[in-house]
Amino acid sequence: MKHISILLVICLTLIGCNQKKEEPKKEESMTEAQLISKAKEIHKNVITLDTHCDINIKNFTDSINYTQDLNSQITLPKMKKGGLDVAWFIVYTGQDSLNTEGFKKAHEIAMSKFDAIHRLVDTLAPDQIALARNSDDVRSIHKSGKKVAMIGIENGYPVGTDISNIKRFYDLGARYMSLSHNGHSQLCDSNTGEADDVWLHNGLSDLGKEVIVEMNKWGIMIDVSHPSKESMRQMIKLSKAPIIASHSSARALCDHSRNLDDEQLQWLKENGGVVQTVAFTSYLNTEKFEKRVVKEVEIGKQIADSMGVTWLEREEVMNLSSEEKETYYDFLGKMAAIRRAKVKKMDDLPPAVDVIDFVNHIDYMVDKIGIEHVGISSDFDGGGGIEGWSDASETFNVTLELVKRGYTEAQIEKLWSGNLLRVLDEVQKVASDLQKG
Repeated sequence: MKHISILLVICLTLIGCNQKKEEPKKEESMTEAQLISKAKEIHKNVITLDTHCDINIKNFTDSINYTQDLNSQITLPKMKKGGLDVAWFIVYTGQDSLNTEGFKKAHEIAMSKFDAIHRLVDTLAPDQIALARNSDDVRSIHKSGKKVAMIGIENGYPVGTDISNIKRFYDLGARYMSLSHNGHSQLCDSNTGEADDVWLHNGLSDLGKEVIVEMNKWGIMIDVSHPSKESMRQMIKLSKAPIIASHSSARALCDHSRNLDDEQLQWLKENGGVVQTVAFTSYLNTEKFEKRVVKEVEIGKQIADSMGVTWLEREEVMNLSSEEKETYYDFLGKMAAIRRAKVKKMDDLPPAVDVIDFVNHIDYMVDKIGIEHVGISSDFDGGGGIEGWSDASETFNVTLELVKRGYTEAQIEKLWSGNLLRVLDEVQKVASDLQKG
């Protein structure tokens, strides 16, 4: 979810959620201090992996980069402080016109983000972080003491109509890709079609079907977090490998089209995939979100005014050119960082969506489809972040909440990285078999 997702957060058009009302019960036999001690030990032992962290290429220069503790939610200092071991950096492009010019611009944006990630691991901080292309890389890099970078693509729009871009992106390190974002792409319909029941392909386009086959061939996981439900159904039917939802939560608890309903969760279980529960406020607890966002929008507008920027509503942003959107998204990122710092000092705001709400979704999906099919993601620097896990420095709090609810170390390992890496292994094995055949 990108900066446009921050704008979706501003829209108060969401349907109410059925949240669990009871707080989790702590293990009766352990004190708070003992729970924290146990959680710290587990957090140290497991590989913590977040499948969705957005990037701004302006933070990948010689003078401004992730070796510094920037205002962004993901930096190397924050990862070290919070014990976040693996960050999937996202090559995202917003949806634009489905024509040659639009595809060309999207491809250029995608390549600039690939370049930025490679610059971080190859030039800016090779002593602190390295790029992993498979699960063995993840484990060996982690064992060496470095942080791990991986690459996901959000929106297949930059593929254009050139199927060879799938292999090109794979060679650059991409290991998952969604075929659409906020708007129907040339490859498949988006979840956003639910708003007006207008669809472009009724699922996958013919080109999208070719892309699925090509992703299977080269070992790129298929991400269903933004595509429509019908697109997901067709992807699972066509794919020879398990799929993932890189950043989605449970629709039964929060009725938002970006979440997966029970039928979709069952499809994913039968497919052998994994849903990476996302720490995004409006996908977790709408009642809390709607009360809180009114005040946060007020604060955001005040910050915009102080920065000399005109505040735009979602529809106004959608009408901007690609270049104007990038400029406005840059402002939103800076504004969000200032607002996070300001909100932390305020005590008169409605309760925020927090780690308890987040783990409620994990609990629900574990109960519904089994712990082997559930994982964790943040959507940091793309609109994500909740009370208690507002940036990478607070990653431990997720483990602590899981321990409080009685999850074992083996179960927590599956949630944090084991399940996702298992799917990656299976996807790459399918690719190897297909390439041989």
